[in-house]
Amino acid sequence: MHAFTPTPHLDALLDLTLAEDLGTGDATAALVPAHTHARAEIQAREVLVLCGAPVVERLLWRFGPGAPAVHWLCADGERVTKDTVVGHLEGDLRAMLTIERSLLNLLQRMSGVATQARRYVDAVAGTGARITDTRKTLPGHRLLDKYATRVGGAFNHRAGLDGGVLIKDNHLAACGGVVGAIARARATASHSLRIEVEVEDLAGLDAAIAAGAEVVLLDNFTPAGIAEAVKRADGRVLTEASGGIDLANVRAYAEAGVDLISVGALTHSVRAADLALEVLT
Repeated sequence: MHAFTPTPHLDALLDLTLAEDLGTGDATAALVPAHTHARAEIQAREVLVLCGAPVVERLLWRFGPGAPAVHWLCADGERVTKDTVVGHLEGDLRAMLTIERSLLNLLQRMSGVATQARRYVDAVAGTGARITDTRKTLPGHRLLDKYATRVGGAFNHRAGLDGGVLIKDNHLAACGGVVGAIARARATASHSLRIEVEVEDLAGLDAAIAAGAEVVLLDNFTPAGIAEAVKRADGRVLTEASGGIDLANVRAYAEAGVDLISVGALTHSVRAADLALEVLT
């Protein structure tokens, strides 16, 4: 079971989702006889990791009275094969057709993210490295994108700027280097937040460790460079690899011994999974 807690932000997003599609009302609904009861299947048209069931349920609730009921046959996180029926909708046909696109848009994107995350997790299985997401999410959908990466078996990096101190190249330039940036972070940030520093070479790694960083982001290192950095860090900090990592090389990065591998491609350019809703006749 994957924990998902609705929030006011989610409700606002779902209301916007419905409002932008319905406008002043479904102009095609009148083609369907009023009060027609129907049943429909939600079908997977390809192999995928299902994700989005609680969001679909919340969307139907936000739609209001008359929304169809959903009955799931598969659970979030379950890998399903092509042509699998993952759930049924039952209720008023007009309402079912009105909400169809909004429902599928959410389910397809979230299943796409979860499926992509599972590919990366499977690629590093047995190495001890954790795949993490980034903040390269669809604006407004971060809660959904982050949930989907967890459903796919990956881990969440910080959800927002308030979730941790991550000192990158522009911060270093503004603060005069690693020592000054970390000193300012320790003076101003909550004691509960870890301090992470992005470095581009081994000299930067040494400086970050000496200044008291707790996590070091090794940016655009090669797998061989990661292996040398991990050896040099010698367990004194958590190490994270990022930049230029894809499914073709992620295993090499994991085998280099890094603790975390952050992958923007889990969310920033993911392809929606192919699901469809078919009314049964």
